[in-house]
Amino acid sequence: MRPLQTPPPSDAAKSTRRRRSDLSLPLPHRDPSLAVPLPLPPPSASLNYSDLDRLSRIGSGAGGTVYKVLHRPSGAVYALKVIYGNHEDAVRNQMRREIQILRDVDHPNVVKCHNLFDHGGEIQVLLEFMDKGSLESTHIPSEQPLSDLSRHVLAGLAYLHRRKIVHRDIKPSNLLINSRRLVKIADFGVSRVLAQTMDPCNSSVGTIAYMSPERINTDLNHGQYDGYAGDIWSLGVSILEFYLGKFPFAVGRQGDWASLMWAICMSQPPEAPPSASREFRDFISCCLQRDPAKRLSAAQLLKHPFIAQHASPGGGGGVVQHQAAAHQLMPPPRQHYSSA
Repeated sequence: MRPLQTPPPSDAAKSTRRRRSDLSLPLPHRDPSLAVPLPLPPPSASLNYSDLDRLSRIGSGAGGTVYKVLHRPSGAVYALKVIYGNHEDAVRNQMRREIQILRDVDHPNVVKCHNLFDHGGEIQVLLEFMDKGSLESTHIPSEQPLSDLSRHVLAGLAYLHRRKIVHRDIKPSNLLINSRRLVKIADFGVSRVLAQTMDPCNSSVGTIAYMSPERINTDLNHGQYDGYAGDIWSLGVSILEFYLGKFPFAVGRQGDWASLMWAICMSQPPEAPPSASREFRDFISCCLQRDPAKRLSAAQLLKHPFIAQHASPGGGGGVVQHQAAAHQLMPPPRQHYSSA
């Protein structure tokens, strides 16, 4: 005998059950005063070449041209360095590896490298835009702002050297300044690769002026070259040039290779004039030692009295007002150049 089964509810009964008021939940009360907008998604980290608009040319030289560019999606402004030449695949791959390293560099006194594009057969590097250009041809006769400038550059160099990165091309045109009066080191890494692929007659003049003696003449220092000490020599020449308002050697920095080599490798290193403070004269001497082993490191120079006595209590502060006429990110070409 089968057990009695309750017949399934009819469709009408189902509808009635769903409409029962005692089973419904009231909508929650919304207080407009407590409303908080949902956060926007973070901006895309990618910086694509197709999103860049060239605004103006801001510098040029033997190695390439630099443009001020606008990133349309974000409205941010960057500097785009277009490197001349059709480079072999091995050189391009080396550039990509170095740029990948430089993209991880993050320091307030080092120009940020954002991306590398291989577009139309040209290597193009997207960099932080420094709106006041380079410090080339800047005269800084006062030791207070010169100490501030030196501290900025030394802080950037100490950071790079801790990361085992050698700049190899410290000079006034590679020291940039922005409207906040922060000085930053620029144009490193890729320039070392380019130096291996370009004609020395076209690329070394102007750069050799700031090279250390042992780098120019490999017979010195038993053929050993310390890149970190080489950066310190270049820094010393640059700082002394700022102070004097001219290249500190007896020859011009655009002189022929033989004259520059003789002045740098055979003569005594230049010195700060007697009218300068004892601290500044000693600072320059610590940088411009013919024996690279006797040059102080960037970390040691940050503790030098010339730097320490002028340091602001907050450790920050801007540098001398920018006095260079050209807003450029690269050395000027041989012919006369006037920037916008």
